[in-house]
Amino acid sequence: MSLKAVLFDVDGTLADTEALGHRPAYNRAFRHLGLSFRWGPKLYRKLLKLPGGRERLKFYVQHYRPDLEGEAAEAEQNLDAWVAKVHTLKSHYFRRYMRHGRVPLRPGIARLMREARGSGVRLAIVTNASLKTLRPVLKYSMGPELAAEVEIIASGEEVDHKKPAPDLYQLAMRRLNVGPDECVALEDSEMGLEAAAAAGVAAVVTINRDTLEQDFSEAALVVSCLGEPGAPTHVLKGRLQGLPWVTIDTLRSALHRDHETSQRRAA
Repeated sequence: MSLKAVLFDVDGTLADTEALGHRPAYNRAFRHLGLSFRWGPKLYRKLLKLPGGRERLKFYVQHYRPDLEGEAAEAEQNLDAWVAKVHTLKSHYFRRYMRHGRVPLRPGIARLMREARGSGVRLAIVTNASLKTLRPVLKYSMGPELAAEVEIIASGEEVDHKKPAPDLYQLAMRRLNVGPDECVALEDSEMGLEAAAAAGVAAVVTINRDTLEQDFSEAALVVSCLGEPGAPTHVLKGRLQGLPWVTIDTLRSALHRDHETSQRRAA
């Protein structure tokens, strides 16, 4: 067994896109449309349990029944079209935030990606987001040089079922021509962990403000962030390999521990 690929989630894993980008962009879109409601952190954590932005908007309208004011007639006539309009406007503001540098990579992401490539380990992105939403992250948060190291992208519009279904991980592995015992997934949420586990992929979870209270008992390792010199990580479950941040050796160890755990359960 050897580690051949690291599969990165995006929102909340590569960068705090939800807290710093998507939620403010939704609220900016609501304000632009003259709507009085806003999505606060507590509500947004609940909405994040749904697999995509359009799904969250539709669920919010149908279950929370907000006052849509001047937008009510349009939403009642064709909710899907109205949701698409709001989501497009949100995406416009999200790209603006990204362009202005408001959503940097989380600590350790760039370091680990470079370490992986230096060790011959391949990189992939596995995300519920669309390619259109992903491109600003690649361009502005990662930058062209680092983004060029990503070999495979599996995005939400390419599968029938997004995370927590395993479809996206299975698609990425097919494209890489690797098996579940040759990969480690990097996730930040219970939904992402469930998707990786369903695909048989060991997962390392880097929590954030929106996911810190979720259940990560199935993860091989849970940390506050990947960490780097000057910004060490805090381990919530599992162990590191010597240094106070996640390394490729840490991921290899997590892969082996996950494999041993699976064998014990099967026995």
